[in-house]
Amino acid sequence: MSTSTPNAISTPSTSPTITTDALIIGFGKGGKTLAAKLSAAGRKVVIAEASANMYGGTCINIGCLPSKSLILSAEQARRDGANSTPETREAAFEAAIKEKRRVASMLRDKNYHKLADQDNITVITGRAHFTGPHSVEIATAEGPVAVTASKIFINTGATPRIPDIPGISTTPGVYTSTGLMDLDDMPQRLVIIGSGFIGLEFASMFADFGTAVTVLQHNAEFLPREDADVAAAIRAQLEAQGVKFLFNADTKAIAPAADGGVRLSVAVKGMTRGASQACDSTPAGTGNAHTDITGAADAADTATTTSPTSNPTDHATMSHVQTKPSDDGEPRFAEPAEARFCLTTDAVLVATGRTPNVEGLHLEAAGVELTERGAVKVDELLRTTAADIWALGDVNGGPQHTYISLDDYRVVWSQLNGSDRPYTVKDRKHVPSSTFLATPYSRVGLNEREAKAAGLDYVVKRLPVAAVPKAQVMRRPDGLMKAIVERNTGRILGAMLLSVESHEVINIVKLAMDLDAPASTLRDMVFTHPTIAEALNDLFA
Repeated sequence: MSTSTPNAISTPSTSPTITTDALIIGFGKGGKTLAAKLSAAGRKVVIAEASANMYGGTCINIGCLPSKSLILSAEQARRDGANSTPETREAAFEAAIKEKRRVASMLRDKNYHKLADQDNITVITGRAHFTGPHSVEIATAEGPVAVTASKIFINTGATPRIPDIPGISTTPGVYTSTGLMDLDDMPQRLVIIGSGFIGLEFASMFADFGTAVTVLQHNAEFLPREDADVAAAIRAQLEAQGVKFLFNADTKAIAPAADGGVRLSVAVKGMTRGASQACDSTPAGTGNAHTDITGAADAADTATTTSPTSNPTDHATMSHVQTKPSDDGEPRFAEPAEARFCLTTDAVLVATGRTPNVEGLHLEAAGVELTERGAVKVDELLRTTAADIWALGDVNGGPQHTYISLDDYRVVWSQLNGSDRPYTVKDRKHVPSSTFLATPYSRVGLNEREAKAAGLDYVVKRLPVAAVPKAQVMRRPDGLMKAIVERNTGRILGAMLLSVESHEVINIVKLAMDLDAPASTLRDMVFTHPTIAEALNDLFA
C-alpha cells in the first residue's frame, strides 16, 4: 500500500510544531468526513491516526466491511459444500481471508489518499495525547510532533472490552474480533465468550466455514433485550447451523493446552450433573468443546432438587441450593450450585462488548471529562466539557454504528457552517440495526417487550418469511417478520425482521417511521415483484 504524500509528516524536523485550524484525533467515519468538509471550506486540518493499518477507521479495517466480506465467503462455502471436508474448508477459509485483506487494503489506501492528497489536510501517523486545552503531542515513529489547534475533535472509536479472567491476555489462541478475522489457518473448534450480536455474527460465520462453535453465555437468558419469540428463532437458526450454547457459564481461567490449543476452566451455575472433569484433573490437550458440554448444556437448563454431591478430586462440585438460618432466624439461600469442568478448543473469541478508546489521551490536561461508563462526556451538540473540543463516534458512548459516527459529523458540522439551528443528537430518529447472521436480523424502534413496558396500547403484526414468494425463490424461507403498531393511531412503533435481505428492507420501515407514515402506508404501497420488500404489504395488513 502506498502512503507517500507531500502532506504526511515523516520526521519531526519537517515541522515539529504545527498550528492548524482543526485537529482530528482518529481517522474514523465521522472524523474523516468532517476533515474533508473543513478542507473544502478552506480550513487547515491535521488528522492524527495511531496506526497506518487504521486509515479510514474501524469499519473498513477491522469492523463492518471485512467481517461482512468473510460472512459472504462463509455463506458461499456453505452453499457450495466447501465446508464439508477439512481440505475444502481450509481452502475456502484461506481464499476468504485473502479476499478480506484485499478489500481492506484497497479501502484503506483509498481513504488515506482521499484526505492526505488534499492541500489543506496533513495526516500524521502516531498516538496523540493532550498537553493543554488546545495543544496535543503526537508520538510518531521518528519523534514527537506538537500540534496547536483552534478546534479539536476526538474520534478514537472503541476497543474490545477484555474481562478480568486469569490467562485471557497471555494465552496464545485467545483473540478479539480483530485477530480472529486475520488468522491464516481456520480453527476446527472455536469457543466464543459472550452471546451478544458481535459474538453471534462470528458464531454463524465460522459455523458456515465448518468450525465447531460453542458459545458461552454468563446468564440464563439468550438475547435478553429481544422479544422471546424472536430470540428463540435466532437461537434455533444458529443451532441448526451446528452452534452449541452453554448458559450460566462463567470462564474462571484460561491456559495453553498441551496440543497447542486453549483450555478454559468453566463454572456453570445450577448444575447437578453432566459435567466433565475439571481442568485441574483433565490431561492437557484432551476433550472436545462440543462433547464436553453436551451433558452440561442439558443440566444447565434444569432446576436442581437433588441431594448435594461433591467430588473434591475433580472440583466438579454439584450441589443443590441449600438454605441456612440468618442472624434473625429466617432462612437464607446460599450461593447457587455450580459445576466446574474443562473445555479444550483451538481458538477463543472474546466478544464481551467494546469500550470507548480513551486510554493514553490524557483528557484531563484539556479539561475533558468522562461519564461513569468511561465515555467522553458530551452534550446534545457533542461538545465535551472543554471549550472547542467535540467527540464523535463510539468514543462518546452513543450507539456503536458507523452510520451513527457519520450522523455525529452532521451534528458537529451544523455548528461550524453557520446554521441558524444546529442539528442535535435529540433530532436523530429511529436508529436501525442489522446483525448479519445466516438469516440476517434487523430491527428499528420498539419491540413488544419495550412497548409493553412503556404502557402503550399496541397490536402485534406477524408474518412467517416462508409466506414471502421471493424468499421461496431464493431458497431462504427461514425466519419471521414482526411489527408493533399503535392501536388507535396506526403509528409504527417498531419492526423486527429475521429474514433474508432484512438489512435492506429495514430501511424502508425506518423511512416510514421518520416521516410519521402510518402502517397503512406500507400496507398499501406498490412494490416491485418479486422482492422481500413487498412482504411489508402483508406484514402491516
